[in-house]
Amino acid sequence: MTDFHVRPDGISTDGMARALRHAQSQADPPNVIFNTGDSIWESLGADRYQTEQQWDSFNSILASESRLPIVHAIGNHDIWGWGRSDAGMMNDPMYGKGMAIQKLGLPNRYYSFDFAGWHFIVLDSQQLTSPGASPPFMGMLDDEQYQWFVADVNAAATSTNAYICILSHMPILSVGGFFFGQNEASGNWVMPSTMMHLDARRFRDIFVQYPQIRLCLSGHIHQYESLEYLGVRHVSGGAICGNWWQGTFLDFPPAYVMVNLYDDGSSDSEFVSYEHNLSVGKAIRYFMMGSFQ
Repeated sequence: MTDFHVRPDGISTDGMARALRHAQSQADPPNVIFNTGDSIWESLGADRYQTEQQWDSFNSILASESRLPIVHAIGNHDIWGWGRSDAGMMNDPMYGKGMAIQKLGLPNRYYSFDFAGWHFIVLDSQQLTSPGASPPFMGMLDDEQYQWFVADVNAAATSTNAYICILSHMPILSVGGFFFGQNEASGNWVMPSTMMHLDARRFRDIFVQYPQIRLCLSGHIHQYESLEYLGVRHVSGGAICGNWWQGTFLDFPPAYVMVNLYDDGSSDSEFVSYEHNLSVGKAIRYFMMGSFQ
């Protein structure tokens, strides 16, 4: 599940609840939920009160509707204040990713764990370019995180020989990102650094070195895609909110993805559109939405 984009308006909270009920009522129900980010509507440009309202809505629905363990990654819209240039708020410990880490109960902005014979690495995809810029971030790992990532992959591959799944908000590799805007307008197809990891080449080198890495799960582009490159499957999970709670986005309805991981390192996935009741065009915008890229 990815890109919930929840706010306290009824449309998104009802939709999130419906999606959770739908997934947990499957004949072969999931064992765990992977949330690959953008849990809340928009906090890059929101004030603290608005941001906390959104987190309260998200966590309230999660507490009342989910019976499953849930693993979270941080999305760009979960980051508080980067879209503002208020110097005072930058000293607040909740500024940036601090509030998301607290509200999601994360051990860190990136982390790893073992589950069901697989090793899972949860990455922090977004790095700050300039406060108040539009957009104020790009998709990549900072150097500290990259060094940790390489060490973690090496430890998992050499000590346990487990298969590895990477979770990130932004796709490491994507096709759908090309269609998010008129990216061919210049005469060349361009993948913006806000749509896919700018450091994908570094990941490619790691994938070649460690064949234990088999699957990358992401969100962000609000489209479902499953592609394979050098033995690694890259799956983007669409969006629970679809077109930001206004129906279908680029022919993809509000949905989640059921993923099966097997003990031989293989996997498969199914795009599942859940029942929804959207009031298209009637969503209450009680503050500026901000940039979606």
